[in-house]
Amino acid sequence: MKKTLEFKAHDGEIEDIALGPDNKVVTAGRDFQCCVWQRDQLVTGLHWNENLPGIPDKAYRYQACRDSGTFLGLGTVTGSVAIHIAFSLQRLYYVKEAHGIVVTDVAFVPESQRGRELLAGNEAALLSVAVDSRCKLHLLPSRRSLPIWLLLLLCAGLIVAAILLLQFAFPGFL
Repeated sequence: MKKTLEFKAHDGEIEDIALGPDNKVVTAGRDFQCCVWQRDQLVTGLHWNENLPGIPDKAYRYQACRDSGTFLGLGTVTGSVAIHIAFSLQRLYYVKEAHGIVVTDVAFVPESQRGRELLAGNEAALLSVAVDSRCKLHLLPSRRSLPIWLLLLLCAGLIVAAILLLQFAFPGFL
């Protein structure tokens, strides 16, 4: 093996590292940060004080991370588990102290035939393993969205209602 790239990702040790699509790398460090990298360039990072206001900076530390391409799964030293959108780091799912102690690893259920059966209509499924000798399955419910035809129908109805309201308010408008 040849080293192709070297850069300082964290202050101190790296707890976990995960390779994602498009040559992105996710790192969780002992410096209380989780970072998404494109080669040696920081794409974005998570900090507890930004994502959970009111919690002291050093209260939590990321322990394990995984980049499914769409989602980022995280486990902490306090046993909490979170799922974020990979590109924006918006938190979609969080369970405080899902485990009694340190989450040692997380893994997304693969998008295979068997994996889709486990999802059962959910958007993602994350397995977490902890020092408490438990493995837990975390299901991210599918986010609801309106079909495009319904959105267009609502827009057309809004336009008709606005025209009728203007006609009523100002007779002879049309």
